Amino acid sequence: MASKSMLRPVVRVARALGQLRQLHTCRLARDQTKVRQVIADALSVSAVSVQQIPAVPADYHAHGDADIDMLHDLGIHTQAVQHNARPGTLYDEALRYEKGSAILSTGALAAFSGAKTGRSPLDKRVVQEPGTQDDVWWGAVNIPVSEATFKINRERAIDYLNTRERLYVMDGFAGWDPEYRYKIRVITSRAYHALFMHNMLIRPTEEELANFGQPDYTIYNAGAFPCNRATDGMTSGTSVTLNFASKEVVILGTQYAGEMKKGVFTIMNYLLPKQGIVSMHASANAGKDKGDVTVFFGLSGTGKTTLSADENRLLIGDDEHAWTDKGIFNIEGGCYAKAIGLTREKEPEIWDAIRFGALLENVVFDPRTGEVDYNDTSITENTRVSYPLEYIPNVQIPAVAGHPKNIIMLTCDAFGVLPPVSKLTKAQAMYHFISGYTAKVAGTEMGVTEPTATFSACFGAPFMVWHPAKYAELLAEKMSQHNVNAWLINTGWTGGSYGVGHRMSLKDTRAIIDAIHEGNLAAAEFETFPRFNLQVPKTCAGVDSKILMPNKTWSNQEEFEKSAVKLASLFKDNFKKFSDGCSPDILAAAPQ
Repeated sequence: MASKSMLRPVVRVARALGQLRQLHTCRLARDQTKVRQVIADALSVSAVSVQQIPAVPADYHAHGDADIDMLHDLGIHTQAVQHNARPGTLYDEALRYEKGSAILSTGALAAFSGAKTGRSPLDKRVVQEPGTQDDVWWGAVNIPVSEATFKINRERAIDYLNTRERLYVMDGFAGWDPEYRYKIRVITSRAYHALFMHNMLIRPTEEELANFGQPDYTIYNAGAFPCNRATDGMTSGTSVTLNFASKEVVILGTQYAGEMKKGVFTIMNYLLPKQGIVSMHASANAGKDKGDVTVFFGLSGTGKTTLSADENRLLIGDDEHAWTDKGIFNIEGGCYAKAIGLTREKEPEIWDAIRFGALLENVVFDPRTGEVDYNDTSITENTRVSYPLEYIPNVQIPAVAGHPKNIIMLTCDAFGVLPPVSKLTKAQAMYHFISGYTAKVAGTEMGVTEPTATFSACFGAPFMVWHPAKYAELLAEKMSQHNVNAWLINTGWTGGSYGVGHRMSLKDTRAIIDAIHEGNLAAAEFETFPRFNLQVPKTCAGVDSKILMPNKTWSNQEEFEKSAVKLASLFKDNFKKFSDGCSPDILAAAPQ
């Protein structure tokens, strides 16, 4: 016979299911105080920990005739359709029908993505057709596929969706500026995916949803079903295919939610530059008093999310932005943060955002208590949390701001060569923007490690559609128009390469960024860092001046010179593929 302690989690989940069902049927979402208390009672936690839930339209309906007709026009005939369901309803659906789903101790929903726990860039395809073939930078990032293959994959996705007993449709916007936003519709068979896109798209108001009409782009997520690897252009059972002519994205063979997010970003990276707008894989924040805007470019692991979260500044967004003639705007309605090693001490804003409405992906948790072990990577190191932008207390809503005053390019240099901070000329800024350098540390079976250089054009090559030079030209134009300062900040190693030196102190990096925001660093006296020809400040408030010039932190100057020569060579070798599309002044900004 089962003990009371064994039955307790079952009772809690059953209670939560009943209460969530009550939220749906009784429409308690209009009274958020009552909602929080209901959820708290269901989870046996305090109502204080169940914070404000995302707003939803009061006229939500699960399966009206208009929803059915809309899907019929696309060839989808499933009768049970949840259209723009609120989070409580999606919780209910996930707990009922999706294996591994659970309500965690904080009220967040846990979900599993299956075999694929990260993006599949090698399986991304772009339809090559007459209307757009001259726009796309074809190659390893944008692999061409025929319209015939796309039609096969689309039909396969729709056939799969037609076998499902229930479907979920989520409508939302990409882009906070109403003048430049696009309407996105997602059709999926998983409540987990619908909740994810509810968080990541910009949620329409009741009036906007009533007048939503036809979407600009539609995403068919049939990720639980593989593509046919024998189809022309397919190399595995996974395919993420974009068709700019039909304005559709088809996902097969991967249930990783991030494919939808980056699919939308790729769409915006194609559409916005056509209007002279810079699309940026970057975070951004603004001063609370002066409103001065800083944009942070950086690849994974460089500190982009951490450094843009500043208690003295307002967060505009943590990952995707656009720069127009009016200023910048966030493309997304939410955040998709890494959860590995998460603690309240290190990331208090992310920690506190993990509550009702948030979605934790591929985390390990105690089924008895619902407590998450953020250090457990047995499923994947790429554990993630998705939550609405409004869950961050220090956020600017609407997520729009003026023109940037500073652009910071972050790199984690494991070679220990680059300075903690250097001021870039416009040509150098373009060179480093196109290069998109950082370094990773690779381990061997015997435990030997060495730094490995990684270059990702525009700090986001997998999501770029045009030649990188186009994004660089647009960025350079905006920087010149608005007299923007450009900085290169190394959050990687100092005093030696990985294994010898040590990681830059977060305290020092924050002090450098504070000096940039205060305007003191731009007015400092500079000296030239040889070989890379970078301008390095001689002093910076709050930072030991001994660490500012990297060669001075190494005990072995011969080893430093070897590392510098190696890194410079890697930069030059990488840039060869861009040389045809770049101006002479950008080419001259290369290391010597």
